Amino acid sequence: MRPEDQPPRPLLVVDGANVVGSVPDGWWRDRRGAAERLRDRLAVTGGPVVGPVAGPYEIVLVVEGRARGVGSVPGVRVEEAPGSGDDTIVELARGAYGRPCLVVTADRELRRRVEEAGAHCLGPRGLPPAPA
Repeated sequence: MRPEDQPPRPLLVVDGANVVGSVPDGWWRDRRGAAERLRDRLAVTGGPVVGPVAGPYEIVLVVEGRARGVGSVPGVRVEEAPGSGDDTIVELARGAYGRPCLVVTADRELRRRVEEAGAHCLGPRGLPPAPA
């Protein structure tokens, strides 16, 4: 099978603010640094190893507010939300165009909205920890 004939990878959309905020490790002192650490963790781990949608994934990290300015790295595209991060995440889920989409967030209202758009959800604890 030629690479162009392979089906697109499932889309993994990570709610950066929600995932970073789920661990009280001082992230509020450096929101951008916390988002960069999450991005780097995603690049190394590749996303969840168990859950409703199997990888490997196309990973998109959505950042907003003081976390803006975080650049993309190989394996993780960073999307800066122009307004609400939740609205950007819903747009990405709707734009998955029939391929599987998994959203990582603990936000109940966001989970409801992306599930209505056809995406699956996983809480922040579903992401593997950074390797030691």
